[in-house]
Amino acid sequence: MSKPTEITITIDTECSVAGAFANPDKYKPVAEEAIICEVDGKEHGVGFLLDTFKEYGITASFFIECAHYYYFGDEPMRSVVQRILDAGQDTQLHVHPCWMYYNENPALGDFPTDDSCKGRSYSELRKIFELSMDIFERWSGKKPDAIRTGSLVADMNIYRVMQDLGIPLSSNIAIGVNVPDEPTLNLHGGRHMVDGVMELPVFSYRDMNLFGRRNIKSLQITSCSWPEMKYLLRKARAEGIENIVILTHPFEYIKKSDPHFSKSIRNRVNQERLINLCRFISENDQDFVSADFGSYRDEWLQNGERGEAMISTPSYYMVGRKLHNKLNDTLWSY
Repeated sequence: MSKPTEITITIDTECSVAGAFANPDKYKPVAEEAIICEVDGKEHGVGFLLDTFKEYGITASFFIECAHYYYFGDEPMRSVVQRILDAGQDTQLHVHPCWMYYNENPALGDFPTDDSCKGRSYSELRKIFELSMDIFERWSGKKPDAIRTGSLVADMNIYRVMQDLGIPLSSNIAIGVNVPDEPTLNLHGGRHMVDGVMELPVFSYRDMNLFGRRNIKSLQITSCSWPEMKYLLRKARAEGIENIVILTHPFEYIKKSDPHFSKSIRNRVNQERLINLCRFISENDQDFVSADFGSYRDEWLQNGERGEAMISTPSYYMVGRKLHNKLNDTLWSY
């Protein structure tokens, strides 16, 4: 019997600028609202995720954004990281360079509000990564095994910096979100060595719109219906695909009235999707296993690259997904 297909649930865990760059006199960045996501005294962000993973025996990788330290300081994220580690979950580094704008130490230099890791000079990007890694290590007690760039942007320079910093793994690519300029980085899944760094892209697949054109989507809790996800997992298993990386964020499990979280409620649809996914992995443990970056680092590196064929989904899944997402986005209490 072949080994189980590895499902890696990744959670980009980050604060929100919330319009502060565009209108700093009116808006301020938010932290707990985007991470904890408390509604009526109950956590629907990190707390919901940790409770769900515990119930179904799932391990996942929380990609922690650290540069917001330059605005908020160590808290609340340091305490959140400790909770994640205490729950037996994995932490890795997420980098949104825009937060470096708030640095007040002249010795570190000045940084623009540009949030892209792509297109920067080697020295500038290395400094951003080194500063973020220092914060991550202070919060987690370890050097990251993997980095994910903010907004899933990638260029070759990013991998050169990572290699020189001794970071062996990355998950910077989701071609349904951002297509890299370099064709060699147009990766939809599997494991790939890029300048000495192993890239595990967010799993991407084809669907078909009503005009017969093929679209590329990346597998995300907030955008993919549960029937579509289940179809993809079963088809991937049947075709011998080894790795499936899934993307989500803590704030996807609430609905908010505006970017400042003035009013929020539980996002029932997204919560049920995650619960269904975790239950499916748990109940089909002969075929599927949860796999986090920290625990599987050595195995992935030892086993090397793994290319995978791109999977397609029937059109009716696309129609069902669009209708379900439209209802969820339009109706506040759906």
